[in-house]
Amino acid sequence: MSLVPSELSSKLSIAVSAADFAPAPHQAQRERIVRPSLSYWQDVWQRLCKNRRALSSLYIVIALLVFTLVGPWLWTQAPALQDLDAISQGPSWSSSSALVVEDPGTWPGVQGALRPREEADGQTLGATASLAVAGLPSTQYVRLYWEAVNGAQHYLIYRNDHAPESNQDLGLPLGATLTPDTLSFEDRLQLRPQTYWYSVIASDGFEEAALSTTAAITLQRAITASQARERGLDDTLGAAVALPAHPFGTDYLGRDLLARVMEGARVSLFIGIVAPLLFVSLGIIYGGIAGYFGGNLDILMMRVVDFVIALPFLLFMILFRIGFGIGPGESGIIPMLLALVLLSWPDTARLIRGQILQIRGEAYVQAARVLGAHPLYLIFRHLVPNTLGPILVTLTFAIPMAIFTEAFLSFIGMGVSPPTSSWGSLSNEGIRTMLSSPHELLFPAFFISLTVLAFNLLGDGLRDALDSRLRSRE
Repeated sequence: MSLVPSELSSKLSIAVSAADFAPAPHQAQRERIVRPSLSYWQDVWQRLCKNRRALSSLYIVIALLVFTLVGPWLWTQAPALQDLDAISQGPSWSSSSALVVEDPGTWPGVQGALRPREEADGQTLGATASLAVAGLPSTQYVRLYWEAVNGAQHYLIYRNDHAPESNQDLGLPLGATLTPDTLSFEDRLQLRPQTYWYSVIASDGFEEAALSTTAAITLQRAITASQARERGLDDTLGAAVALPAHPFGTDYLGRDLLARVMEGARVSLFIGIVAPLLFVSLGIIYGGIAGYFGGNLDILMMRVVDFVIALPFLLFMILFRIGFGIGPGESGIIPMLLALVLLSWPDTARLIRGQILQIRGEAYVQAARVLGAHPLYLIFRHLVPNTLGPILVTLTFAIPMAIFTEAFLSFIGMGVSPPTSSWGSLSNEGIRTMLSSPHELLFPAFFISLTVLAFNLLGDGLRDALDSRLRSRE
């Protein structure tokens, strides 16, 4: 059966209403931006912030720079100021007080008449009847005097930090009088604010007396009037003045170790930052030229690199010191800086050369060459900036290497020498008193280790953050 056109149209007609033209309902899962548009360096920063070790290392590096540059403005103690009354003291956060006393000068002492020994009855040497102190016993000086002993030709003076039990336990021998009529002695040898037991024993020139006289004397912390004036304190005799605390303790000359660590940080970080900047820049220029031009020039330049790598660093360090006329015990900062720059650039040159060989055939480089760009313009405008990631990583690893090299050379006496301080020279000084005063070695060694570790972790984090291939894996 066939249908006529009118019937066919009625069969195919579809009912259409206004609702069919209404806007589509909002869909929750619509197309959205999965990753925001970021520049290369913004993406590097975000990935660096996700690395907690690298970010913490960055904060440590910033804190070290603040400690070095701002610290001396806050901690105003002079690093070269010596306080012989505070030799090798441990760390202390509380300030102490001291009594102002007169300058020691020359004490005339006490003289007495020679008293011969009566030999008829076989009298032996006895002990002095008394032992007393002239003036105030303080950490500046202790002035002792005593009564004469019959037949004594001179007197021996001892000092102990505990009560002696016998003549064999009198302690440290301080000295002896030169004449029989000298009945006094002045002690100024490394005095501390504590109680000492002083002993005097007579001698006839051949043997000592069987008995000694001992007195317990408590010393008070004191500062001379001239020292008080130098430090800007009240120099009135008898006045009590406040002495500053030493958070890192003092060294073997009584110098504040915190101030010396700050001063040493400037030298260590100066060498550790300036030297890598110089030899990395030299390596960039050398490696960029060799990688761009290639050919025989590249081969010749790389043979020079192989020659420089084979040179012994320590030998050239010695030669540079001799060439600059620096003798034993003198600081050789400039020779050390020169040796680091002249012998440490080949690794950077090799790295940059390899990077340039990879990208010199890129389209944008060829386009700039066709437009007539000068080779040096191509190297420093297009090629080197595209190797900035490896350059930064190389720099962050070169800085701790330079700091450690300076510390090692100063430790063996070929770098920075006293009175100039660096972390290496401070460690060299602290090793001598390591058993008795470990803080003199602990603090400079801690800062060396902390700085080297922070820069290494920061370089490791930068290496991961600058690698664009890792972005697709996240």
